Amino acid sequence: MPTEAQLAERFGVNRHTVRRALKDLADAGTVFARRGAGVFVTAKPTPYPIGRRVRFHQNLAAMGRIADRKLLRLETRSADKTERSQLELPEHAPVHIYEGVSFADRAPIALFVTAFPAEMFPALTEALQQTFSVTEALKSCGLKDYTRIRTQLTAERANSAQAAHLRINEGAPLLKTESVNIDGTGSPVEYGQTWFVGDRVTLTVSEDD
Repeated sequence: MPTEAQLAERFGVNRHTVRRALKDLADAGTVFARRGAGVFVTAKPTPYPIGRRVRFHQNLAAMGRIADRKLLRLETRSADKTERSQLELPEHAPVHIYEGVSFADRAPIALFVTAFPAEMFPALTEALQQTFSVTEALKSCGLKDYTRIRTQLTAERANSAQAAHLRINEGAPLLKTESVNIDGTGSPVEYGQTWFVGDRVTLTVSEDD
């Protein structure tokens, strides 16, 4: 929200009146204050189902939310130890790394880092630059469908870099998911880590088709 001074000038009242009004709104749960950041309108958490088929844009569209993503990094490099293990890759195998911020109705809700086997999808980085949608990019590379084989949920505190991207305070609670998707033959095609803002998302574990 605007500052107290801006609100006072806009509505032609003194700052004491604005402060009292903001307190009443905070008591009603309509707004909340973050020290050093300002006053924010309380948003209803975005429901986000986690099942065998997790699709970011489709999930948010089904909830009536506008989905968007901001690209932070897109590169190809040698897989690290964890990526090799999760994607069942040999040593020195290359992976495509896709990192960005996910938005719901223009509010940042998650930070993600995803790895794909580069030799399986040589044109994936170009596809992601065109669409930003993992599902559509993989489809353009020949993978029509994929499913999630596992998801691990943990809780963490936001570091300074995460807090800056997600517009939250450092140390704010995050819900971390670590997941692996496979193709129809059972081969891993995607290993992802996502940090959801704790008070902006409700993760729901579901059984889908």
